[in-house]
Amino acid sequence: MSSPKITLYTYFRSSCSARLRIALNLKSLPYTPIAVNLLQGEQLSAENRTRNPSATVPTLIVEHPGSTVTITQSLAALEYLDEAFPSATPALLPPTSDPEARATVRTLADIISCDVQPVTNLRILKRVAPFGVDRAAWSKELIEDGFTAYEAIASKTAGAFSVGDVITLADICLLPAAWGAQRSGVDMTAFPTIQRIVDRLELEEAVKKGHWTTQDDTPEDLRKSL
Repeated sequence: MSSPKITLYTYFRSSCSARLRIALNLKSLPYTPIAVNLLQGEQLSAENRTRNPSATVPTLIVEHPGSTVTITQSLAALEYLDEAFPSATPALLPPTSDPEARATVRTLADIISCDVQPVTNLRILKRVAPFGVDRAAWSKELIEDGFTAYEAIASKTAGAFSVGDVITLADICLLPAAWGAQRSGVDMTAFPTIQRIVDRLELEEAVKKGHWTTQDDTPEDLRKSL
């Protein structure tokens, strides 16, 4: 049986895109990245809107023999990868025999994906700017609020990673948010559990390949070679 063709529409600094890049690398699922430049407004093009009605990235397209699956939300795409490719390890959620751990992973992932990322992304920052909002301060304060909640939970559940000693959905959401926090001037010493997890994650080869500094569309002055 032939392997499916996987395409990821991405942007080097998109935290939601980074989640998919890291997960695909972790699971050793080959994929073709296609850049959509958010600063140039390419996400608003008719072509991208047809592909992704939300006019965002990422878009994950998986072409199986006889069928094509298109997913335009990162958390849905991450869970799809677990379900559609069960032999591609690691699984991003704990086993169904541990519903409490699964709920904890989802809770941590939702703190990032619901409480932090949506209100600090480029689309929202552009909309609050006309009201005289300091975009940097806005992002910093909202990230700190979310990280405070994440830290409180993860400090009780973390091993090497956010929930135990295996990388999960929570870690894949956390790491790109931490990159954004660093750019926003968040003092990470206030979040020792998060910082320890981030430091450990960044040792992973899959993370290095998915890092915003190593993508094909990363500007030369920001790029870091593997």
